[in-house]
Amino acid sequence: MAVFARCGSQTLFAPRLYSAAVRHFTHGTNVLYQTKSGQGTFFSPLQKVMLPPDAFHGKVAFITGGGTGLGKGMTNALSNLGAECVIASRKLDVLNQTAEEISSKTGNKVHAVQCDVKDPESVTNAVSRLIEVAGHPDVIINNAAGNFISPSERLSANAWKAITDIVLNGTAFVTLEIGKELIKAQKGAAFLAITTVYAESGSGFVVPSASAKAGVDALCKSLAAEWGRYGMRFNVIQPGPIKTKGAFSRLDPTGIFEKEMIQRIPCGRLGTVEEIANLATYLCSDYANWVNGAVIRMDGGEYVSMAGEFNELRKVTNDQWNIMEQMIRKTKGS
Repeated sequence: MAVFARCGSQTLFAPRLYSAAVRHFTHGTNVLYQTKSGQGTFFSPLQKVMLPPDAFHGKVAFITGGGTGLGKGMTNALSNLGAECVIASRKLDVLNQTAEEISSKTGNKVHAVQCDVKDPESVTNAVSRLIEVAGHPDVIINNAAGNFISPSERLSANAWKAITDIVLNGTAFVTLEIGKELIKAQKGAAFLAITTVYAESGSGFVVPSASAKAGVDALCKSLAAEWGRYGMRFNVIQPGPIKTKGAFSRLDPTGIFEKEMIQRIPCGRLGTVEEIANLATYLCSDYANWVNGAVIRMDGGEYVSMAGEFNELRKVTNDQWNIMEQMIRKTKGS
């Protein structure tokens, strides 16, 4: 998951006020998004749920890593839209707290199921529990992840294994276990994985994560082709920098990179959990029934900004452009 550390001084977004008839959702913490550039004011994030309130009525959603961060945000959005949610992670106390918090706000059931995704036996037990308490799921979101920054020459075998076991193997174990149960039950479902923009490009200093997330992208695209015949869809969201507290200390422990990130994002700010949750609920809804095998980058334009060879010319001033234009004009015919 592409998430980054917080800066020392945090700017909190003050949401717009809407009429009482408009429903809002939040992942339970302050909206953590920064804007320190002019263009950021053009792209203010919304906190409204995008879909109609009954979009997931009667449906069951299973979310790994559902107790905090992006997972909590997506669970809250799904519950707001009528889903019965089952959230899973290793920390049952955190899950129980999140389940109670969300259920008390939405009035819909949220179940907590302990699961260590890197352990196949734990996954099997969790899936059995999921089916027992809520039935076969209609929505499965693979969100559990792990990451840290490190020069690759400092990585131990255990460090490599820790990340790839959670991200790639964990996603595979959950997907295959639930998929087999759905096939037996002759029931379709929408699967969604949360990866990262650098799953596509690769990135130094997060090599285990980049490798594992690229594998998840390939897994989802492969199963989109193979398991569509069983009524299953598989899609991926690649978030850019999203401020979630849990990962900040591991990806930007000093807080020095945030300003640089904002400066290279054309939308002028970091993303929010709510924005990812809105896209996730759409992709998992019946409104997206013809979306299958899609890998969607959601990063405010950061990827294309970094990729374009001449994009750094945005730093050139008007006076400098005037000088260069005159120089270019003089070269005509040469």
